Amino acid sequence: MPTLTYPHWRDVPANTWRWPNFSAAEIACRGTGAIKINTEAMDKLQALRDRLGKPLIIRSAYRSPEHNRAVGGAPASKHMQGTAYDIAMANHDPAAFEAAARAVGFLGFGYYPRSGFMHIDLGPARSWGDPFPVRPVPFAPELPPAREVLSESRTLRGSGAAGAATVGVAGVEVLQDVIAETQSTIQPLVPYLDTLRWVLIVIALIGIAVTIHARLDDWKRGQR
Repeated sequence: MPTLTYPHWRDVPANTWRWPNFSAAEIACRGTGAIKINTEAMDKLQALRDRLGKPLIIRSAYRSPEHNRAVGGAPASKHMQGTAYDIAMANHDPAAFEAAARAVGFLGFGYYPRSGFMHIDLGPARSWGDPFPVRPVPFAPELPPAREVLSESRTLRGSGAAGAATVGVAGVEVLQDVIAETQSTIQPLVPYLDTLRWVLIVIALIGIAVTIHARLDDWKRGQR
């Protein structure tokens, strides 16, 4: 397994870095800036990123021996070999993450639920730490539909009645004007048309009131 070592991550030649979702600064030692690149481990890390389809937040990757001692790492920590990564679980389901990591070839797993990250390395196969608690499936709350059948909707009935009555009022007014201007022989009908207009106006107002009430009721049902 080829391993490349540089005194600082800025020394890594840009044309040799082939892992598009990661930077040398992410993989470098947090204490010294030095970097050891294990190409097999990095290939598996990129494969894991591709498999999950979401970012991997790296808490720790390569550690220099002095930095490993400073943070209390194991004396033979895989981090010093560049074959281990601590990945935050903030944006991952731990169970799905572990399954994907095993699928791409990681063998060592350390669980740190209180610190919110999982350790993965190339092996040997082993595991330690407390398992992560099972997370509930994040389904959105299911709200009952306000109206399932349009023919039973008071909103539809009310708005339909209001619309029909409004159109009727307009038609009556046009008819009144036509009769008043062209048909003097049937002038006695004009008062009746005027009464009809007011009846239709009342129907329109009732329809509007029903529509408003139904919409408020639908909103209240949706809040329950």
